[in-house]
Amino acid sequence: MLTLFATAGFAAEKAPQKVVDFANSELIQIGTDPLIVSAVKAENEKGKTLEQIKATDEKWRATPGIDDPMKAMMDSGCGKHLREIQKKHAFLSEIFVMDNQGANVAMTDKTSDYWQGDEAKFKESFKGGSGAVHISDVEFDDSAQGYLVQVSVPVKEGDKVIGAITFGVNLDKL
Repeated sequence: MLTLFATAGFAAEKAPQKVVDFANSELIQIGTDPLIVSAVKAENEKGKTLEQIKATDEKWRATPGIDDPMKAMMDSGCGKHLREIQKKHAFLSEIFVMDNQGANVAMTDKTSDYWQGDEAKFKESFKGGSGAVHISDVEFDDSAQGYLVQVSVPVKEGDKVIGAITFGVNLDKL
């Protein structure tokens, strides 16, 4: 696959069908995982305002390294569960869960920002509460040193979409 992606027009590449199939068969099911649903539900019940979320996002982006709130998201029951999922699928470079506004709930690694609510990965997977699978174009990721696709799926409690989860799929390891 590496030679396929070593072209100048790579930035516009769509995800391979293998990723689409995996997203629609396996990753979509993780969005109904009881532990993940419980964590998102608890975060939603906190009733944070968008103003509070954006203030946290600003601090998050200005913080070098990992502070206590970030570590708490990584070490929570949900964060540990995400790492277990990641261990089963070595090609998953990162996983993070978002609440109903796109704010981080849990993660395997520090994300570049706290609030994903203004980004396609959240907007398209949460879809205003109706939910959908969103697959980004292929991009080179410096931190992973590989070609990645982000796959985002809704987190659902029954038929109700309550959040979203994003998986970084490293195509070089797929």
